[in-house]
This record gives sequence, C-alpha cells and structure tokens, in this order.
Amino acid sequence: MIEVVEYRAEWRDRFEMLREAYSTALDARGVPHRIEHVGSTSVPGLAAKPVIDVDVVVPKADVPAAVTALGTIGFVSRGELGIPGREAFSTPDRFAPSNTYVVAEGSLALRNHLGVRDALRADDALRDEYAAVKRLAGREAADIDDYIARKSDVLDRVLRAAGLSNEERASIAASTRSITGRGAAG
Repeated sequence: MIEVVEYRAEWRDRFEMLREAYSTALDARGVPHRIEHVGSTSVPGLAAKPVIDVDVVVPKADVPAAVTALGTIGFVSRGELGIPGREAFSTPDRFAPSNTYVVAEGSLALRNHLGVRDALRADDALRDEYAAVKRLAGREAADIDDYIARKSDVLDRVLRAAGLSNEERASIAASTRSITGRGAAG
C-alpha cells in the first residue's frame, strides 16, 4: 500500500521553508535559480503522497554549481536516474519528506513537472479524476512502480491537456518505463 492522503494546506508552508533554505544555499554560491513547488502536493484539492516535490530550476550550464550548492546543506546527488535534464538527490533528514531535483531550464523534465501541475490546477474535473485514480492505486498497488503504472493513463491525458506533444509524452513514458519497468508519465 502507498500512502495517499487528502490535500493539506500546510504543504504550501513546508514548501516555503524548503524554498528559503535552498535559495540561501544557492545565493551563497551565486547560482541563478528559481524554485518551483511541483508534484501533487502543489495542487490545491489534490490527494497526494505526503512528500513535497521541489524543482530547483537553473540554466543548463549552472546545473553542476547548483548540485554543489545543495551539497553544502546536506544533499547528495544521485545523478539523472534515467531522466535527462534532471539531477535527483538523497534528502537529508531535516528536509524530509521531500524529493528535490535540479532541473535545466527548458528541459522536458521541467516541462513535464510544470505541465502536470498547471493542467491540474486549471481543471477541477481532471484534478478530481486524477485524485480518484491515485487513491485507488495507493490502496491496491503492490509497490511504488505498480502505483506509477496504475496512474499512467490519466497522467498521459493530463500531459496532453498541458500541451505536451505525442513525442514528448512518449519520451516521458519511455523514461519512466526505464526506471520502473512498468509505468508511464511523471
């Protein structure tokens, strides 16, 4: 079983705390950035795993500097993990539960995350459909890979609503399958 809970307003506050800590580390190294709250916890009214997803968005050339800056506050890079244009991290206990990524400006990984967030914020019916699928998948999935696979059809519709092309959606699905062996989109 995967824990999926109803939306919690405190997730916004938790994101703001993370953003402040990350910005301080990035500013200290002079890394140009913006920080985006992504994932299901960024969508008011959407059921979610209670984990804050954060994209630290930087110009492609500044990805190594951003990785180094986050390292100063305890993050350990895990590399791209099969998603081009995105660096994943092991999260220090003081920032958990969260998933933090450094993503290159303009990358498909970033367009995926922002597209899902923005499409679900804009369409209550699609948000509610996705929430229902997430709740069911959370109850029935054997593991996280199964959970992701069970959401793939509705996530593809979300990405289509976000304006991602067939080729972009296929690329996202292929990247996810390479990681999970089963699933589709982000």
